Amino acid sequence: METSTRTLLFAAELVEENGTYTLLVEDVRRGSVQTTPVPKDMVDKLPTFLSALAAKLDLAPSRRRRW
Repeated sequence: METSTRTLLFAAELVEENGTYTLLVEDVRRGSVQTTPVPKDMVDKLPTFLSALAAKLDLAPSRRRRW
């Protein structure tokens, strides 16, 4: 029986505070965090960007995972 181990490498959060959006990306292995402001129009388009990325990577629907 084959077993697999999942290792978290990066964790991302999109945070809204008082109408301002910030993307936080944690590099779990290095213990560092990078942040960048994100305009609201980009936040609104995030689902479209993610779909385009999945299509570009040619991920079959059965291989996509929801966490």
